[in-house]
Amino acid sequence: MKRVATLWREHRLLLLAFLAAAALTLFFAARFAFYVVYWSAPEHRNQPIEDWMTIGYIARSYDLPREALADALGVGPLGTGRRPTVEQLARDRGVTPEEFRAEIERAIARLREGSPGR
Repeated sequence: MKRVATLWREHRLLLLAFLAAAALTLFFAARFAFYVVYWSAPEHRNQPIEDWMTIGYIARSYDLPREALADALGVGPLGTGRRPTVEQLARDRGVTPEEFRAEIERAIARLREGSPGR
């Protein structure tokens, strides 16, 4: 405990920077572990498409490139931070979510046909 007190007294800024870096490292390590466990579970693969899902989530679930699925559906660029759901995208197109889900399923089938080894 004496060493920490000495570090705090003599190198306060360095100690704070180290603690911030350690906290960020732990945060990203935990986030990485969560994603690995989540996407390794078989129940998250090839999930039935639901209204709450985003194009990125569907692409990950079906092991497809996100941009390829977005292009196949005619959805604009996905890198803007906006993550519309299936329901929102269907509403924007003026179709029902069921019709849009059918379109997504056809796009997935076309992408899988064109990708050898899937």
